[in-house]
Amino acid sequence: MDLCEPLLRGISSYGTENPTDIQKRALKPCISGYDVIAQAPSCRGKTTMFIIAILQKLNVNCKDCQALILVPSRELAQGIRAVVLALGDYMNVTCHACIGGTHIREDMKRLEAGVQVVVGTPGRIYDMLKTSVLRSENIKMFVLDDADELLSRGFKDQVYDVLTMLSRTIQGIIVSATMSSELLEIAAKFMNDPVKILTKREEHSLESIRQFYVDVEREDWKLDTLYDLLDILSITQAVIFCNKLRTVTWLTEKLRAHNITVSTVYYDMDAQQCNDAIKEFRVGSNRILLRTDTLKVDIDIAQFYLVINYDLPNDCQIYINRIGRSGKFGRKSVAINFITKDEQRTLHDIEQYYNTKIEELPMNIDDLI
Repeated sequence: MDLCEPLLRGISSYGTENPTDIQKRALKPCISGYDVIAQAPSCRGKTTMFIIAILQKLNVNCKDCQALILVPSRELAQGIRAVVLALGDYMNVTCHACIGGTHIREDMKRLEAGVQVVVGTPGRIYDMLKTSVLRSENIKMFVLDDADELLSRGFKDQVYDVLTMLSRTIQGIIVSATMSSELLEIAAKFMNDPVKILTKREEHSLESIRQFYVDVEREDWKLDTLYDLLDILSITQAVIFCNKLRTVTWLTEKLRAHNITVSTVYYDMDAQQCNDAIKEFRVGSNRILLRTDTLKVDIDIAQFYLVINYDLPNDCQIYINRIGRSGKFGRKSVAINFITKDEQRTLHDIEQYYNTKIEELPMNIDDLI
């Protein structure tokens, strides 16, 4: 596929590796102007895919908004803005995140000055369109990113309000980890004969991943359990997920005090710092990568074998987004889940949701992995 030279330079500088399956299948129809529904688990490169499509189709001589991206959270909006600016670095692209929790006058100032790509939460975007601060006449593409999350968080009416204010002739892209009837309803109303690129059922399989749990009983016993586990295992590296930033920060301090090398990434981290931390882990400088679920950059660390859920995710769908990466392309890998008494029900729900069995961690775990 012929991408413009400045965009290729941006992709190279950003460090994007070989294209994922969803990128190979969806990028061409997106660039060709078709409406597209792309469904694949998280961390498969969907966000990078549609950003590349936006940048390839961008008229760099037009300073008005040409692409509008709706997302369910301010953190994701900030993360996408960082990726747009990184990939479009050699194109001098402009991008602004319109999100709640920031002063509306700043949004007005930036949009009135001219921004080529706008990303934001539905409520703030709708306010900007309604007051004509964000002008829609040059918008030629809309994207619903994490569309399943958009709807599950109650943004359906706001999404409809925004899309109703856009021209019915513009291109639409919906990307989602899952596909629901509500998403298909939006597609039917606001898209024209969309190309559907859906992952096959087996791509969601957990068969290549050995899953275990450790019943720690109490939250404050998790740390000692982690120390014991890392002492026993001969695994070189592991990725550890926490639900909250404050847990990541606290755990980083504890592990380093225990002479365990740690890289840390989280949603509020500067994109360059996040890339640097991931690079350190990728080359083997640190043994542990501690992270939250949402990041400002795409992360694809193909070699990691062990995932530890220090906290079980609150949403069953997030579970496969965490551990599914370790089993990508059928590689054998291991996931270990710490559970308290309060998390036993969540573990059961995950087993039911994926029709899988998560066994108690055996004493001879190092022999097994």
